[in-house]
Formats: sequence, structure tokens, C-alpha cells
Amino acid sequence: MQQLTPEGHKIVSDLSMRYGVSTDAVTHMLFAVLNGNGTMAQFNHPEFAGSGQWMQGGMIMLGDMFNHGLKGSVDGLCNELSSLLANQPGLLRSGSFQSQSQSSGGQQSQASCAPVGNCSLFVPDPRNNWYPSELGAPTSTGSQNNVRYAYFADARRLAVETNGDVWVYDTLDHQIGGFSQQQGMGGSITFTSQYGTVNLASLPVMFRNGQPVQQTTPVAQPTSSSNATPPQETTENARTGTQSEILDAIGRLGKLKEEGILTDEEFTEKKAELLARL
Repeated sequence: MQQLTPEGHKIVSDLSMRYGVSTDAVTHMLFAVLNGNGTMAQFNHPEFAGSGQWMQGGMIMLGDMFNHGLKGSVDGLCNELSSLLANQPGLLRSGSFQSQSQSSGGQQSQASCAPVGNCSLFVPDPRNNWYPSELGAPTSTGSQNNVRYAYFADARRLAVETNGDVWVYDTLDHQIGGFSQQQGMGGSITFTSQYGTVNLASLPVMFRNGQPVQQTTPVAQPTSSSNATPPQETTENARTGTQSEILDAIGRLGKLKEEGILTDEEFTEKKAELLARL
């Protein structure tokens, strides 16, 4: 559970006095409303008659269902907490950032984030600030297996943490709407944008662990092996092969002449044709 800041403790203490419940009860309800994204709360505390549920708009379910005074107090407290959380940047999710299924199990969570700012209710968890601070607050964040990512739409950047390394990508003109990691723990990462499903490896890498990454233009590698014959040598071999074939043909013509199949005149004519091809 997150720890309250001094200001957070002061707010909880003030609500405790005004609603006539303990600070523990208010803190319990604060996290219940936070987990319900500010619009609902599922709680279980003896000062609220055990387990119950609150939904924004007045729907309340209590263990003591006929205690209308308690219902009013719960509704008032939850509405105040909801308003308080809504004014704290980075706490409540918004937008339509979509989660995607993965191909082979594992854990996945994705969420849209609120605008830039610092929450004054809770002490920041350093584990949540793994991406470069100069990017501001992310538009959306997520995690799956051994990968965490944070998307910054305005900055057109995507930060991805894998195995302790933090990579920052240029998202170009992609409007990212969701992520998925394929083939389990070591699988490739894809994302969806207005162009469909795209592999993360297609994006330019800008930084690795805060250090600029030099962009290089891929050089086409030859498809032949290192023992391939150079073009000049290949031409020479072809020429040599042609000479050998012509000389063999002339030899065969000579045998035909000796056997009387070709006349001297025919032999001379055919020989001249073959020699002209050299």
C-alpha cells in the first residue's frame, strides 16, 4: 500500500473529524475509491458496517442496510474522496488505451494516465519513476512479464524497460493504442496504431539508459558465401569453358572427317564457324 504524505495525513485527519470515523476508516475508504478509479468503491471496514459497495450517483450497499444515516455519511465521504483524487494528477485513469491479449500466459496490466503533475497525497514510489523524467507524465503505462513501458503521446516517445535497461524510442507518427508481448517471457513486443499491428523493433531507438544511440543505416549484405567467385574471375571461367567446348567440337569434327562422314570442304567450313566464336 502506498504511504501518505504529510499533506495526505492532514486531509485524512480532517475528514475523520468531520465524518466522525477513525483515520484508519478514512484511509481504508480512500484506497477503496482509488482502486475504483474514483467512481466506485468496494470496502470492508467495521466502522462502515463491514463489507459494502459505493457507486458514484448514490448507489450504496451496506451490511446494515437500513442505517440511512451511515449511508449518507458513506456517500458524502466517498464523493469527497472522489473529488480529491480527481484533482490529483496521475492517479485516475482516463482515455481509451486498450489492453491486448498475449499468446502464452503471464501477467499484463495497462492503463491510461492523467495529465502531468505531482500527486500530493502519496509518497512517490521510486519503482514507478523508471522512465526519464524529462519526458513528463506518460499518456499510458503498462507491464507484462519482464517488460514495462510508458507511452508519451505529446513527446512522441515510448520508454521500454527490459532486464534493467531502459530504451527510449521515437514513435514517429504512430498513435499507439495498446501493447502485446508475444511468445512468453522472451517474446517480441508489438503495438497497435492507426496502421495496425507493428513490431517495436521497427521504431528508431533514441536512448539506452540515458545515453544517445547512434542511428546507423543498414548495409545490404551479400547473399553469397565468402568463397564466392569475384565477377571478373567468373567471366574468365565462362570464357575458358567456352574455349574448351569449341576445341572439343573441332576435335569431333576432325574424327568425322577421318571417318569420311565430312568432306574436307565441310570440315573447313564448320571449323571456321567454331573458331569465329572464340
